[in-house]
Amino acid sequence: MKHLLVILSISFLAFSCNTQEKSDTVKQKGTQNLTTSSYDDLVSLFKEWRTFENPPKLNGAPDYTKATFEKRWPRFIEFQNQLKAIDTTNWSVENQVDWMIVWAEMNGYDFNHNILKPWVRDPAFYATVWTYKSDVPAHEGPTNHGTLELWTYEFPLSQAERARFISDLKVIPPFYKQAKQNLTGNAKDLWITGIRDIKSQSKTLNSLISKTEIKDDTEIISAINEAISATDDLASWLKDKSTSKTGPSGIGKDNYSWYMQNVHLVPLTWEDEVMILKRELARAWTALKLEEHRNRNLPELVDVNSPEAYNKMADEAAKSLINFLDQQDIVTVKPYFDPALREHLGSFIPKEKRNFFSIGQHYDARPLYSHFYHWFELARMDLEPHKSEIRKGPLLYNIFDSRNEGTATAVEEMFMQAGLYDDSPRTKEIVYILIAQRAARGLGSLYAHSNDMTMEEAGGIHSEYTPRGWMKTEKELLIFEQHLYLRQPGYGTSYITGKYLLEAALADYARIQELEGNDFKTKDFFDTLNSIGNIPTSLGHWQMTGEKTHLESIMND
Repeated sequence: MKHLLVILSISFLAFSCNTQEKSDTVKQKGTQNLTTSSYDDLVSLFKEWRTFENPPKLNGAPDYTKATFEKRWPRFIEFQNQLKAIDTTNWSVENQVDWMIVWAEMNGYDFNHNILKPWVRDPAFYATVWTYKSDVPAHEGPTNHGTLELWTYEFPLSQAERARFISDLKVIPPFYKQAKQNLTGNAKDLWITGIRDIKSQSKTLNSLISKTEIKDDTEIISAINEAISATDDLASWLKDKSTSKTGPSGIGKDNYSWYMQNVHLVPLTWEDEVMILKRELARAWTALKLEEHRNRNLPELVDVNSPEAYNKMADEAAKSLINFLDQQDIVTVKPYFDPALREHLGSFIPKEKRNFFSIGQHYDARPLYSHFYHWFELARMDLEPHKSEIRKGPLLYNIFDSRNEGTATAVEEMFMQAGLYDDSPRTKEIVYILIAQRAARGLGSLYAHSNDMTMEEAGGIHSEYTPRGWMKTEKELLIFEQHLYLRQPGYGTSYITGKYLLEAALADYARIQELEGNDFKTKDFFDTLNSIGNIPTSLGHWQMTGEKTHLESIMND
């Protein structure tokens, strides 16, 4: 860990909240760059940085070879030094927040290069074909730069789209040849579970061959077959090598804490997160049992049992949520809220095939639809992009998780407390079950990262501490979630820790309103939050309130 801290050269001594004077010059490759205080220089640096972060190509595929990383490392250090040379002393909080976002992204690159190394340790990093759009700003977990986003294609393909499709497919064979060179890690759980992702890709590619619109296009079919062959070959190679993999997959407590604070800007340590998730797990179980007691004389919720019943329930649930948000002044409901939600209402699933989320969804979809606040945020990114170039698109390395997953989880309970389920008290029970499940799965992921548990043992906490056995009905979700959280440190806890951080922001916001003699208005809070963009909640808290004491553990690192 000491080695990592030396490598990560940027320090908050360079940040404006620190009183130490900066150096006037920064030496780079024998030249001197004068310190700048221009926000425009930050934006220019950000654009250069993002161009650099996308790796060069090797035989048409992203190049993650060790030699290329080592060759590019000095240029990365230059970016760090250029950022450090920007004097933010007299900047607005909003602009200082943008500086911190760039700082966090560079730390993320550094951490990936030296510790996480997904291209070395994580076979799932090489999963290339994505069939769906993520409900957060970018794909969850470490993702390579050469993905084929199948969900973006409309068949039959236009001439331009056909060329893009073939080009995307042709990345796979050389990329998987490179993967065999790069994957030298010894992370047993990541290795073995990652084979599942590569095999799944083969099934997806095979399903394309018989697609009516392309089955007679010999060039496309040839490209698909070559991609299938490369995918199957990689899966076979991974399986052959798997028996030699014996090492841990977690990154350890110290690395985890550093990563949370300096990359995801979550001002918590591994130990802090354990405490918070244990507390939320106990609180959710307690609240659930008291709610069940309160409702003991009410009829049980009845799940819908047909496609027709589901569609009717889903439509009513969507209307109820949107009307509630509008009529109760929770948030300014934009014209795109309703269509964004309705694209994701789901469909009827037979009882024996339901997983954790679809079980509750078939009783009352509103708790899950509240979590679909996600889709409002993504629609806003498309239709009302943030004015800041730095905040306009997805932040790298899932740095957005505390904001997007935390908010989506927080509003499930906030909307409930504001009265969404006054017409259905038993629906409140579903909300507490959701909280318990997210606390349990996050707690398991923490123990997996500290290497106190294997991924399977972490899944045991996830399963056993979810109420009513709702995590025991369908194992695929359990594997998917624990695998993702082992691949992406902090993601499994972000639902609860992000909720905690948002509640802290709301509390500070309300306290300041009260001190200034103003009434707290829920709509003002959420509208302000939305206007800030999909940035770490700790930074949103600072920008909304001017308070930054919660960031001390990061700023004084």
